[in-house]
Amino acid sequence: MRDIEISAATSIVVLTGAGISQESGLDTFRDAGGIWARYDIDDVATPEGFRRNPPLVHDFYNEQRREAAIARPNPAHVALAELEKAWPGRFLLVTQNIDGLHEKAGSKALFHMHGTLDGFLCEACGKRGPWKGDMSSASICPLCGTKGALRPDIVWFGEMPYHMPEIYRALGEADLFLSIGTSGTVYPAADFVREARQAGALTVELNLEASRRGHGLFDIEIEGKASECVPAFVHDLLKGRRP
Repeated sequence: MRDIEISAATSIVVLTGAGISQESGLDTFRDAGGIWARYDIDDVATPEGFRRNPPLVHDFYNEQRREAAIARPNPAHVALAELEKAWPGRFLLVTQNIDGLHEKAGSKALFHMHGTLDGFLCEACGKRGPWKGDMSSASICPLCGTKGALRPDIVWFGEMPYHMPEIYRALGEADLFLSIGTSGTVYPAADFVREARQAGALTVELNLEASRRGHGLFDIEIEGKASECVPAFVHDLLKGRRP
């Protein structure tokens, strides 16, 4: 066990993945039966796929947007929002998720490194903004008025995730790093635990099962449903107890 005690932590960075939203009824991506078992990544999650077949890509994200709109945060989302409010030090939540459930739960100190379903990116003017409802090749950019240039504000494979300088700065200052519901297979997020550990942070994984890539890098590994283990961990953390 590393020297730092949880009770001595002053700065927390949390990374969340699709596993935290699974209990809200949203599919994960890489599990058996997950989204990438039903769709080809190259077709719906790359710039090249969008250029080949914009209607297919729009239909894919329209379906996800509709599902996310009716999904509700589960106790894990709520617990992280409560941790942010109660924590006396620095706190940053970084999510790979695009579903907006952290915001619904009340999280504020939040970076969406892979974008959001409720946003647009205009390929004509290069600007981003909020978006509600379906999107299509006939949609008009509300900022520049161009028709047919909108795409979902999602970071696709081969593109640079958002907020990376701020995220790496926070990781370098963190005393405690939590990884929740992520497979640890998608970079650069998969390397966040290494960055935090090198900076001296205590590293904790909360997952349905321990991620293979994180083996040996997490000081504490907690297996279980996010809706159960995250609230319990947050409760102990705020009480100054080790899990």
